[in-house]
Amino acid sequence: MKTFNRYAHYLFTLPALLLYAVFFLYPMVNGFLYSLSDWDGLSKTSHFIGVDNYVRLVQDDRILSSLGFTFKYALGLIVLTVVLAVVIALLLNRVRRFQSFYRTTYFFPAVLSMITVGLIFNQLFSQALPAFGKAVGSDMLSRNLLSNPDLAFFGLLFVSLWQGLAIPTLLFLAALQSVPKDLLEAASLDGATPWQRFRSVVIPFLIPTLNIVVILSAKSGLTAFDYIMAMTGGGPGRTTESVGLLVYNFAFQEFKFSYASSLAIVLFVIIAIVSIVQIRSMSRLEVNA
Repeated sequence: MKTFNRYAHYLFTLPALLLYAVFFLYPMVNGFLYSLSDWDGLSKTSHFIGVDNYVRLVQDDRILSSLGFTFKYALGLIVLTVVLAVVIALLLNRVRRFQSFYRTTYFFPAVLSMITVGLIFNQLFSQALPAFGKAVGSDMLSRNLLSNPDLAFFGLLFVSLWQGLAIPTLLFLAALQSVPKDLLEAASLDGATPWQRFRSVVIPFLIPTLNIVVILSAKSGLTAFDYIMAMTGGGPGRTTESVGLLVYNFAFQEFKFSYASSLAIVLFVIIAIVSIVQIRSMSRLEVNA
């Protein structure tokens, strides 16, 4: 019995470790090995080519363009998610009646499939709105919004926010409701303005949640695939081709499986670096707060 108790925690964590090894470590190691070869995904044989794929990545203008779009998309998603989620959480926190109803209604888009949402908005932007624009005589609305690179970018951001704001908002709402009322009342008695109370009392309680939201938004933006695949397919003219979509295109459209694997490894490293930097930055900010 003593021997079992000594190793019990290892036994209980073994199933989770096995799942982690099978569904994360093995694909990761296998993908890295593929990136060092010239396998096309179909041939029975491949040849070791070292880091040639990684050298090609640096010299590929299509990849550099895709990285630029992905970083711009991720940055826009992070900033807008944080700002809008905090504002909506503040508004919901003031609601006293029907708060559960508002939460449930607001959370509804989050349970929908991203591909389904993307296809719906594709039809809305490319067919429904142009038809409505022609009916009312509006030249601006009568055009396919997704055929314009700038409008397509903002359309993708809008759809991502429409579906993805629910969870960050509820996280910020929970953080707001954890702020001790005694501190707010004490600040009011000391003559603090609403902005001073928010800055000095509320924000320190939001920083841990802010850290989580920024990391989740960064990961969502850097790995963007579903909405882009369903709405624009990377167009017009590959101006909305994210790194995630480019990995898919290389692997399953152009049969450059090893090249796609090397790009996926680079994307993983970028996400890891961004996450580490973000966690350390927020940890320092939390200590200072």
